[in-house]
Amino acid sequence: MTPFREDRILTYTNLSDSAVPLMEFIAARRPDSKRTDIKKWLKYGHFKVNGNVSTKFDTPVEPGAEVLLNISRPFPVFRHPRVKLVYEDDHVIVIHKGYGLLSVATESHRKDENAFDIIKAYIKEESPLNKLYVVHRLDRDTTGLMMFAKSKEAQETLRHNWNNIILERQYVAVLEGYLEENKGFVKSRLAENSEFVVYSTDNPEEGRIAVTHYEVITRGKGYTLASFSLDTGRKNQIRVHAHDLGHPITGDHKYGAKKSPMHRLALHARTLRFAHPVTRKDMRFETPIPPQFIATVGGIRKPKPDDVV
Repeated sequence: MTPFREDRILTYTNLSDSAVPLMEFIAARRPDSKRTDIKKWLKYGHFKVNGNVSTKFDTPVEPGAEVLLNISRPFPVFRHPRVKLVYEDDHVIVIHKGYGLLSVATESHRKDENAFDIIKAYIKEESPLNKLYVVHRLDRDTTGLMMFAKSKEAQETLRHNWNNIILERQYVAVLEGYLEENKGFVKSRLAENSEFVVYSTDNPEEGRIAVTHYEVITRGKGYTLASFSLDTGRKNQIRVHAHDLGHPITGDHKYGAKKSPMHRLALHARTLRFAHPVTRKDMRFETPIPPQFIATVGGIRKPKPDDVV
C-alpha cells in the first residue's frame, strides 16, 4: 500500500471587486511559477474553487471566492452513479442522494450500499484522519438533498441547534387524486407501532407533534404535484400527512397508495437552506423538480384560486 503523504495546500482569496479567470488569477499570485506548471496543475485537478475541483483555465474566480492549490497531488474527484456532490468545505458536505439508496446502514441492511459509507470513503482519500458525521437522513426511496458534517464542531452545533440552523427544507411529491385546497397545513401527533409504521394519534402521551405545510404546484391526469415544507422533522412525516389528507404519495404502498405510475416513491427533497454551523453564512441549495414528476401530471400549470376539483 502506498504510504499516505500529507497534502501541502495553499489558499488564495479574490479580494478584488470583479471576477478573474482562474489561470490569470493564479499567475498573478504566483509570479515565480512557470506557466507550464500552472497548466499541469490545472490539467490534473490540483485546484479547488469554492470547494469544487476545477480543471478549466477560464473558471471564474468571483469576488470573495477561495482558491485552493494542492502542491502535493491532485484533489480527489468524487464520482458515483447514485450520489452527486453538491457542495463541500471543511465542515459540511451537501449531496444529492439517488433513489433506492440508504442514507446510512441499518440493523437489517448492514451490508447494503449507503450514502454515508460512500462519502466517508471519498473524504478519506484526502486524509485517513478525516471523519464524517450523520446530522439527518432521507428515507431510502426519497431522492434529493441531504447533508453530513465533516467536523466535530459542525456536528455538535447542528445537533444542538438543528431547528434554528435549518432555515428551509422543501420537498415535492406526486399525490394520488386532486388535493382539494391549493395550500394548507397538517398538524398531528406521530407515533410508531411495532411494525415500524408511523401513524397520527390524538393521544398526547403516545405521539410527538408534527407540522407539515403544503402547496399545490399543479394538477393533472388524476394526480397532484405539491410542495411540502416542515416545521418538524419526524420520521415519515410527509408520507403520513399525505395519507391523512386522503391523497397518499404515489408509489407509497406503506401509507395507502394504490398507484405507482413512476414505479417509485414520488417524494424528492428539493430545497435545503441553512445557516452554516461554523461561518453562519446563509447557504441555500435547490435541485430541479424531477422530470418524471412533471410528466406524470402532464406538465406544470399554476393553480388558480378558484380552481374546482
